Amino acid sequence: MKIKDRLALYFTLISTLVLLCVLSAVYFTFIKFMQAEFFARLTDRTMVTAKLYLEADEISTDSLTRVREQYLEKLNGEVIRIYNSKNDATFIGDDQQYWNHETIEKVRRYKKIRFKDGNRQVVGIYYKDNQGDFVILASAIDQSTISRVDKLLKIMGAIFLVIFVGLLLSARWIAKKILLPLNLFIDQVKLIKSNNLHFRVQEGANKDEIYLLAQNFNNLMEHLEQSFILQKTFVANASHELRTPITRMIIGTEIALSQDRSKEEYQKALTSVLEDAEKLEDIISSLLKLAQADLEYGSTHLEKVRIDEMLWRLQQEWNQKSDAYKLVVEMKDLPMDEDQLTISCNPTLLQIAIDNLISNAFKFSDSQPVKCTLDVKEDGIHIFIADTGVGIDAAELNNIFNPFYSSSTKPEHTGNGMGLYMAHKIITLYRGTITVSSQKDEGTTFHVVFPPF
Repeated sequence: MKIKDRLALYFTLISTLVLLCVLSAVYFTFIKFMQAEFFARLTDRTMVTAKLYLEADEISTDSLTRVREQYLEKLNGEVIRIYNSKNDATFIGDDQQYWNHETIEKVRRYKKIRFKDGNRQVVGIYYKDNQGDFVILASAIDQSTISRVDKLLKIMGAIFLVIFVGLLLSARWIAKKILLPLNLFIDQVKLIKSNNLHFRVQEGANKDEIYLLAQNFNNLMEHLEQSFILQKTFVANASHELRTPITRMIIGTEIALSQDRSKEEYQKALTSVLEDAEKLEDIISSLLKLAQADLEYGSTHLEKVRIDEMLWRLQQEWNQKSDAYKLVVEMKDLPMDEDQLTISCNPTLLQIAIDNLISNAFKFSDSQPVKCTLDVKEDGIHIFIADTGVGIDAAELNNIFNPFYSSSTKPEHTGNGMGLYMAHKIITLYRGTITVSSQKDEGTTFHVVFPPF
């Protein structure tokens, strides 16, 4: 059974149960109220009978009977008896005993009783008079109430049926409307294939469970997309980049072995092979780091990292590597609140990203001083990494974050093209953005922004 059908069924059952309880309460309250009203009428009947027969001594019994029949409305199946001290019926012409001695004695003992005898309602009172002690019992069938209760029961049954059908239909409509975002989510999930992993389902405006489901699903798709990007990178680019140095190594070795050569020629050939091997090792190491980055990001072990402390640590590491490197770190108006300096991330990955940007700055500025500026604003944490190197052509700015892309033809500036790609990938994974501005022969500035935590 679908969720919307279960919701509709549960809602209808609960609402129907409540409605049934309310109708039952109304029904039985109405019956009790009408019974109490009829008992009051019977009580008045017994009191009027006592006044007529026991206190009007000068009037004959036949005259009293005619007065009672003329002025008192006769109830349906009405029976009235007056019993003397011997429990014999008296005064009223009909001397049939009707009630047994136990009932009469019970009235004498309790002074006043009310009870039901089948469809009949009975009232008995004990009346003490100068003529003696009497018991008056009156009984009748409340036919009007029985008729009203029967009509009320039919009306309630019809109302119950109409409301039940209305609840069932409205419950299905409400369940369908509530679960409409879930149906939309399912339809959108069906559209996701291996060739459109960038597709994201709509999260909706309501901050409900369906919103959280869609949000977590999109986060999952983000991980999957990054994993597929890594796979495509290996398949589409790594094979070419790995093949080039291997081909050069094979060709160089075959040429060197094709004939006898001098010691210097062999050394030159081995040096070329060594350079290609080192480049091959560099490419493989970068690819392994990239794979490790995906694996580490896929884990849930995120920590709160203070970005200012990380930058100071990077400055110390770079400045200790060699006198040729000088990293200048500048902090602008740091806030007193520590949370404003905190980023929730994997510390190792974030350090790799920032370190790659700094390394790129040193490489393209020929080891001239690099300036790293931290500025915390209302919209997040801003990091500027600036160098005074050769700069980047405007036509190449859109490509520098692509894998295996190199923007320089100088041997000292060439690399495997993975550093900026990895930096961009890691920063993006932690909801950050990275932009670059550059002027030829004046320098380049990378601008990283992390939104408030």
